[in-house]
Amino acid sequence: MSIFKPADILIPQNTDHTKWSVVACDQYTSEPEYWERAAQIVGDSPSTLNLIFPEVYLDGDNADERIENINAQMRKYLESGLFRKLQDALIYVERTQSDGRTRKGVIGMLDLEEYDFTKGSQSKIRATEGTIVERIPPRQRVRRNAPLELPHIIMLIDDREKTVIEPIASKKADFEKLYDFDLMLGGGHLTGYLVNGAAKTEIISALDALENKDRFEKKYGVRGKGVLAFAAGDGNHSLATAKTCWEEIKKTLSPAEAETHPARYALVEVENIHDDALEFEPIQRVVFGCDPEKLLSALVSHYNASYEDNGGQKIRYTYGGKSGAVYVKNAPSNLPVGTLQLFLDEYIAENGCRIDYIHGDDVVEKLTKESGTIGFMVERMEKNALFETVIKDGALPRKTFSMGEAADKRFYMECKRIK
Repeated sequence: MSIFKPADILIPQNTDHTKWSVVACDQYTSEPEYWERAAQIVGDSPSTLNLIFPEVYLDGDNADERIENINAQMRKYLESGLFRKLQDALIYVERTQSDGRTRKGVIGMLDLEEYDFTKGSQSKIRATEGTIVERIPPRQRVRRNAPLELPHIIMLIDDREKTVIEPIASKKADFEKLYDFDLMLGGGHLTGYLVNGAAKTEIISALDALENKDRFEKKYGVRGKGVLAFAAGDGNHSLATAKTCWEEIKKTLSPAEAETHPARYALVEVENIHDDALEFEPIQRVVFGCDPEKLLSALVSHYNASYEDNGGQKIRYTYGGKSGAVYVKNAPSNLPVGTLQLFLDEYIAENGCRIDYIHGDDVVEKLTKESGTIGFMVERMEKNALFETVIKDGALPRKTFSMGEAADKRFYMECKRIK
């Protein structure tokens, strides 16, 4: 049985889609001004901004009230007839990014029974990075009583021959165009098409072929490993939250009820890691509430690192208008970001600083002009190494990579019932 399926997808009708669609809630977490601008654009119009909890506000005093308002707004939208229901549907999407290139994807639902985000997992659906379990409970609070889910989850497939998504582009003229609009605040453009019956069958069959165990073992040169069919690209913690909530719900259901319960499935967008427009960008670190020189000195001492290029892993830093790099030989991780994260986890636990994960070197440089703040920057990893690394070595260090800059993250558009 396929683990990726068509879904009963809800899309808004008779609305301004530019105002409806906002960027993923885990973006611009140190830039409240972005979310303030989004709120000004939305005004009183129907919008996914009213259905999500931007993480920039997670530490606010009114979290419970905000969550209640989110759930109430979901019910209001459902009862008002705002949504058009696309039954047993797949949606083919084209996203024109801020750089002008077009990224392609297919929206459907994944079976959470085939997903395991724990370390060492051999499930068909896996996390690519270490899951920060502390980030799940706040998201659970939002999802637990929500009648709807809005995905910013992007799942990756390693389809080197481009057999799943790319053939759909030549057939889109035969599909109903569902939406075609500009995304707010420089987010690019989004177009969606309702995939017809024959094309749906072709997509599912091509995905099933990627799960063939003999083909998988030959492709990666492995034996005795579980087939990795879908790897989380974006929205890792949202997917982990969906899984955690499903495990709670499942305990209350009979086996027959669990087979068809809507919370068992998570709505996602699937993209091919070999899409020419898909780029991996590094996620940088900014530490707040610290003594930058003390922290930097501790990093150098911890790894016996050098300020001179000694052929080791390069970690750049910036604070108070100063910048430079340290080099770590005999590093404990294969990736500089892993080496950096191991140190920061230990240092922050002992010294009580706060860390944020930032997209874009320019944002890091802006934030670190403030006193008591230091930023660290590493080079991006190659996307073609992702699947093989996860299969052979397990999940990468958390927050290793980002699929594009913040402006090119997935915007909310489609919904699915989970109750």
